[in-house]
Amino acid sequence: MKNKTFKVLDDGFVRVVDLMGDDSSIVQAARVSYGKGTKTVRDDRGLIRHLVRLSHTSPLEMCEIKLHVRVPMDCWRQWIRHRMVSVNERSSRYSVVDNAMSKTAPTKWRTQSKTNKQGSDDYVNIMEGIKLSEKEEFLQEYAYKIYQDRLDRGIAREQARKDLPLSTYTEAYWKIDLHNLLHFLKLRMDPAAQWEIRQYANIIGYEIVANWCPLTWEAFLDYKVNAVTFSSNELTLLQYIIQNRKCSWDILSKGEQREFIKKLKRLNIIGDQNENL
Repeated sequence: MKNKTFKVLDDGFVRVVDLMGDDSSIVQAARVSYGKGTKTVRDDRGLIRHLVRLSHTSPLEMCEIKLHVRVPMDCWRQWIRHRMVSVNERSSRYSVVDNAMSKTAPTKWRTQSKTNKQGSDDYVNIMEGIKLSEKEEFLQEYAYKIYQDRLDRGIAREQARKDLPLSTYTEAYWKIDLHNLLHFLKLRMDPAAQWEIRQYANIIGYEIVANWCPLTWEAFLDYKVNAVTFSSNELTLLQYIIQNRKCSWDILSKGEQREFIKKLKRLNIIGDQNENL
């Protein structure tokens, strides 16, 4: 697993630099913490599932991973919001920026979501996508040409870089414990997350964590990713729906109503034809 590199997007990657601990480290830490209380959980898998199910997080912090990532700046802006990490990013004040920018395939241009201000919706038609990709290529080439011209004229690197686009790749070393990594993955693997960062999250989760700590990953998928939770107001409405009684959805905001409908569809309680009960 160490030093294994996974390609992401057109020119990005995730490389495993170092690992500390594994499933057995979580079990060891939990048994020290709980003492005799763990005797009711007879196997490592059961104990780990117990910890994840009840959100006992400190044993998971005994595992750490250090990754070397190459990622476009627009993804990195979201990535770096996760603060419970140690991070060191390559500085474009000290080094020349590579001529490497994330390209968008003609089939991958997305329209703005009508219900989510920070999300996207459907894909544009292929002819429109081709035009957008051509303009993107022109813009990226021109921006880097201006950057290189500034360097050739002796302009400081810290200033020459300022007009490079957010599609420019950056690199960083990123160290995080397993508990906070799983929190990162739950948010960034979600279908509502930006498509580009989901590609990184899926690689880290399904290719790296799943092999590094398979018992914890299994529990995480079962209890956190694939689970469905309901608020108290949603439970009230759900009881009315199951009992076939009329109810008002006004106790939920518009956004909460959309989320509740998705949950009901996932459970096959309602279909598209009667989502406005």
